[in-house]
Amino acid sequence: MRLLMLGGTGFVGGAVVHEAVRRGWSVTVFNRGLHGDAPEGVHRLRGDRTAPDGLAALDGGEWDLVVDTWDGAPRAVQDAARALRGVVPHYVYVSSGSVYAPPVGLGTDEDAPVVAAEADAGDGDYPHNKAGGERAAVEVFGDHALLVRAGLILGPGEDIGRLPWWLHRIARGGEVLAPGPRDLPVQYVDARDLATWLLDRGIEGVGGAYNVVSRTGHTTMGELLDAAVVVTGSDATLHWTEPDALLAAGVEPWNDLPIWIPLGHEYRWLQERNVERAHAAGLVCRPVAETVADTWHWLREVGQVPARAGRPARAAVGLAPDREAALLAALPA
Repeated sequence: MRLLMLGGTGFVGGAVVHEAVRRGWSVTVFNRGLHGDAPEGVHRLRGDRTAPDGLAALDGGEWDLVVDTWDGAPRAVQDAARALRGVVPHYVYVSSGSVYAPPVGLGTDEDAPVVAAEADAGDGDYPHNKAGGERAAVEVFGDHALLVRAGLILGPGEDIGRLPWWLHRIARGGEVLAPGPRDLPVQYVDARDLATWLLDRGIEGVGGAYNVVSRTGHTTMGELLDAAVVVTGSDATLHWTEPDALLAAGVEPWNDLPIWIPLGHEYRWLQERNVERAHAAGLVCRPVAETVADTWHWLREVGQVPARAGRPARAAVGLAPDREAALLAALPA
């Protein structure tokens, strides 16, 4: 199989490239060549898809599958899809559950409405960029466009820093502010499982939209943080705290305490999406202990969360140490 990966040096793109190489595929990456690297044997094409004639390096190529993770202006997806029409039979666009139009209910499936976005838009916020990218892919490839609406993505290579923040924090030891309840269900996907699924479905020619993430409760906050304590070998003590106390203290779910979204919160749907379509189509999610252990092993090698390849940096996640200490001091013993 011949894969064209648009990007390929970031978190999800890197996972896709490594999985394709593991399978023995012929892999070509197209990017500006400014960030990261690719495994040995991967063919590199250079170009800036946002520049005039920036896709020229793709001329004359022929592939069996293209994967695109772009989250900037939808116009770049439209341009790439048009350039590859007739060159590649199937277009896989890695989108996001963020495309759903608010208010989003619990258990939302792929038939729910998405935000209004244009395929040729010059830019927008993240939901509109991803929705516009979806529209661009479908506009050109129709039923041969696979829209991969990922949820929370964890695993080695993570460039947002949610699981890495917890691992670094727990590794420091001491009393750790842990957002309760312990049995709060968590929904996520390991980037490697995401890559495996989209490549499998891509070569089968599957089209349409899929929520690609684990079932709600694949793990819990307790299992996740307990695994982090084990793999880091830390002496940390998890101070489990009820959601109401954290919210009253101004703690922001998802950002201040990454991954955590309590029941009843307006964004709880991010961890309670309907995923039966993807699981019926073969999605398999590895145990949380494996994701946590492999992410810690990777972190110890790289030292810190890498910059996002080719995209603006996002705000840092996680409580600052002094704020966490103040919150812990104010809580009942």
